[in-house]
Amino acid sequence: MDQRTLVVDDGTPLHLRVTGAGPDVLVLSGGPGCEHYLATESLAPTGRRCWFPWPRGVRPSGGGPHDMERAVADLEALRIGLGLGSWAVVGHSWGGDLALRYAVDHPEAVTCVVAVAARGPQRDRTWSEAYEAGKAFEKGVDVAFDAEVWAALRASFTTWTQHPLLWRSLAECPVPVELVAAGDDVRPAWPLGQLATLLPHARLTTVPDVPHDFWHTDPDRFVATVRQALGRHV
Repeated sequence: MDQRTLVVDDGTPLHLRVTGAGPDVLVLSGGPGCEHYLATESLAPTGRRCWFPWPRGVRPSGGGPHDMERAVADLEALRIGLGLGSWAVVGHSWGGDLALRYAVDHPEAVTCVVAVAARGPQRDRTWSEAYEAGKAFEKGVDVAFDAEVWAALRASFTTWTQHPLLWRSLAECPVPVELVAAGDDVRPAWPLGQLATLLPHARLTTVPDVPHDFWHTDPDRFVATVRQALGRHV
């Protein structure tokens, strides 16, 4: 993979890697505040030029704790700095939620979204209770993250879920959205079902018998799932 550093509008250097050739795809990992665990050749869908940015505040990128608005602004600054007209956006977990926010805020920049095992824009108590109850039975993956960036973005995500125009902005989003649920995820998938009904150009599919982090446990199925979802649009 090639490595690059771009300095965005406020002077912060952001690190990213790139691989492949073809239509441009922005790939976002989960967290928030995690290092980019998807940034490997084996997880990049073939026939695409894939960009993997390290979030602000997560080394080797510069900066520190920030909110979702700044995170979206960073993605848009990268697109402009790279000279790209638009790109598809793939996100896993938190990355799927950020991809959706990016599409809502900048629909002209996003050709489609593929959100894999996202949470959805909600802070429902019963969802959280189900997740906490199942978490003990989930095999975790050790991924480095910045705790301050995690906390800041988590708080900002909550603010977004409470915005009075959230549901209207989603209902009016013109970007095609592929929502992918992991069949054995301990996180309930009902918010994705709601999104699939609300978003005007959305589809929900479920990959059976895989956990939340199936990029790690079943990488071939992860890549095939992403490639198939992208293939419907780019």
